[in-house]
Amino acid sequence: THRRRFVLVCDHGGVVTGLAQDGDDVFFHPIGELVHLLGVGIGSSKKYTPKRWIEGKREFYDDEWGNIWVRMVGGSIKGEIYQPALTDWSQLDALNLPDYEDTSRYENMRKAFSQPTDKFKLAHIGGWIFDNARYLRKMEVYLMDMGLYPEELKRLHAMVAKVYEAKIHGAGNAGADGIMIGEDLGTQTGILFSPAMFREFFKAEYTRLIGIAHDYGMKVFLHSCGQNSEIIDDLIDAGVDCFQFDQPAVYDMPALADKFRARKAALWSPVDIQQVLPTGDRAFIESETERMLETFRGGLITKNYPDLHGIGVKEEWDMWAYHKILEHVRKGN
Repeated sequence: THRRRFVLVCDHGGVVTGLAQDGDDVFFHPIGELVHLLGVGIGSSKKYTPKRWIEGKREFYDDEWGNIWVRMVGGSIKGEIYQPALTDWSQLDALNLPDYEDTSRYENMRKAFSQPTDKFKLAHIGGWIFDNARYLRKMEVYLMDMGLYPEELKRLHAMVAKVYEAKIHGAGNAGADGIMIGEDLGTQTGILFSPAMFREFFKAEYTRLIGIAHDYGMKVFLHSCGQNSEIIDDLIDAGVDCFQFDQPAVYDMPALADKFRARKAALWSPVDIQQVLPTGDRAFIESETERMLETFRGGLITKNYPDLHGIGVKEEWDMWAYHKILEHVRKGN
């Protein structure tokens, strides 16, 4: 049987889990009722044709925003920005933004979500404000913009937010139960800018956009790599319901778990992809899996990481964590 992804929810009385088939995500209701996750993305644009080409050991490709990316052939899936779409602020007014108001892009989502199902319907709508804005300027330039060109940057954020507003309406009108957004805000020790800068540049737009999602009755799942402790409360205040972290071990996990319990938020996470799985140490991986399950009991959804090759992890090592979860369940924990 081919396993692609697994998730589980721990309630205050125990843990439940199971095996996903043929690439499905699986959610488990806190009382033990199995509920599959039906995840659907937004359709392709009629106005944009992707381009890819290889030069030596490097592969280049563009995206719908106009950026050019580069990755090592055979390396990680995504790569890094090679040439941003917005190289000078004089280009801002002429920036050609993707068209997500085109209702045909949500046709597959509408079809999938309109079928009778007990699955949780999750719309994958891409990145988010910081995620796309930093690509449009390139990271090192963007961070300087926060100090040198704050008004121009706020205009850019408003433009990006308008794109995501269209995506949220599209997902809501398609009947989604939740949206998945992605925003890598952290480093190993803290966020990439001060909490005050987060509040100045992002919090109002986060709150407004997430409020629109909540008006449709949708839950909001936020992915963010790195250490985000300094703004967890801000993110929950803005309306984030569930945090998808891939590096839980970079946090003080007991403190994070206490925070989520107190604020009624949840964690969606694999076993740590940086400090744990890449070690290849079976005893350590299994003990850290157990520690994560116990620490976040009451608000945990687990999954595996989709790009094991990109983080140097063998499938066997990932399976050690998975089977430890099953063992934890069979013992009635």
